This record gives sequence, C-alpha cells and structure tokens, in this order.
Amino acid sequence: MNYKFEILKSENENILVLSSEKVILEGRKEFNEKSDLNQFPLVKQLFFLPFIKSVILDKHLIIIEKLNFLKWIEVQDDVIHQIEKFLNSGGLIFSKSNSAITIYVESTPNPGVMKFVCNKRLFNTSHEFNRDTDNSKCNLATALLHHEFISEIYFDMNFISISINKNYKWEEYTAAIREFITSFINDGNEIIDPALDKQTSANNAVRKENLEGISKNINDLIENQIKPAVASDGGNILFDSYNENTKEVSVILQGACSGCPSSTITLKNGIETMLKNELPGKISSVVAING
Repeated sequence: MNYKFEILKSENENILVLSSEKVILEGRKEFNEKSDLNQFPLVKQLFFLPFIKSVILDKHLIIIEKLNFLKWIEVQDDVIHQIEKFLNSGGLIFSKSNSAITIYVESTPNPGVMKFVCNKRLFNTSHEFNRDTDNSKCNLATALLHHEFISEIYFDMNFISISINKNYKWEEYTAAIREFITSFINDGNEIIDPALDKQTSANNAVRKENLEGISKNINDLIENQIKPAVASDGGNILFDSYNENTKEVSVILQGACSGCPSSTITLKNGIETMLKNELPGKISSVVAING
C-alpha cells in the first residue's frame, strides 16, 4: 500500500496535521532547523522548503509548523504531493546509516528531464552546466557530461535534474545514471568546488538584498510561493527583471522547466495570474528566459 495522507483539523493556523494509514514512525520525534537530520531523509526534504519551522513525526502523523508569511491553503497541496511522491518513489523516513547516500529517481513534467534525488543535501545553492559552460570546478558535472546522451545538468540543494539529448530515451539510461551518481558520491569524489558553491550562494544573496520596491515584492513571491512547487518538479525559477514602463516581468527557467512543453501554460495560467492577483495593476505579463 502506498502512502496517502489526509489533513486533520488543527486549532493552530500555522500547523498542518497529516495522517496516514501506514505508520510513519514508531514513537514520537521532534525536529527543528538545528536538528541533525542525516538519518531522517523525509524530514530533511521538508526543511528544504523555505517556510517550514518545525516537524513532528508521531506514529501515523506528520505535524508540520510553518512560518507565518504565508497561509497553509496556498501550499498544503504541494507539500502533501511532495511527501507522497518522495515516499512512494522509494524515499526513506528513517535511515540507519548516516554516512552512505542513496539516490531515488523521479520523472518530471518535461519528458526530456529526469530528477535524481539524494537523501543528503549536496549544494548550498543552484548551479547549471552544459557542454558550453566552464565545468572545471564541478567534477560531477564533468563526469556526467562525458555521457554523450546527456545535454544539460541542473543541481539544486539535494537533487540533480538531467536533460537527455533528443535522439535518446531515458528508459534506456535511468538505472545506469542513478548507479553512476550513487557510486561517484559514495566513493568520496568531490562533487563541486566548495569555494564556487559558497561564492555563488553569496552572490545570489547580495543580488536579492539589492532589490527594491516592486522588484523585491515580485522576487519574494517567486521565492516563497512559486519556487518550492517548481523545485518539486525538478526545476527552478529565478526573478530576472521588472520593466516599470511596460510592467513586464522576466523570469529565468532552469532544470526541468527549461524547454518544458508545459512551461508556457504554467507561466501564463499559474505564475502570471498569481502575480497579477498579488500585485494588482503592477503586472502586465510574465515572459520566460530559458536558463
């Protein structure tokens, strides 16, 4: 039986209580952002979401407390979907080993991209590589791009989204790439130059701090309300610019979102509509730049 969760009533508007017929954890365990999560892959996955404050596993229950800058009704369906997808794809609630990594595979809305998810955090920020970029400071990207059927790689936190060339099909290569990534990391190879990872993260933070006015509002909405859902599908969205005269918003799509057949529909029916509702009169349209 697969995991399936239903929402139970909570008196606290910041707490989401999820119940499953299957046992989540024998006993009760509480976590916050300072907890050691290496042996609890599911909880670690949840803390990648920027609005999570604490998590409790209690027998059949997952009790999640959020920060108060958004409402559960805005994100609860995506959170439940992410939990169910994680567990039903082979993700672990508890791992006896806190050293070896495991990788499980998820399909994405983009048929040309597969998402390889790790039970440990691998990066501090996102990175994108292809055959035209400088890959010398990312050993894993260099190794993966030696496979002729791989065209692009997107890294983010604990997952790797890999694009396959049009002349190949993922069915023939998924298991081999999963094993390749698992062995590469468990053999102790350096994944990425720590200095590059740290500097890129710092640059992104400075860029966000320099945003003002409508640009800052747009960026905050993308980061807090849109990005978590996009990441669950193996992609990323970044605020690029806002034209005060035309009121046009430009965003960058990366990973599974870049070149995805459904990304235009998502952009117009989802992201553009949300921004117009949240910032009435300030948004005319949203256009995408594929990363």
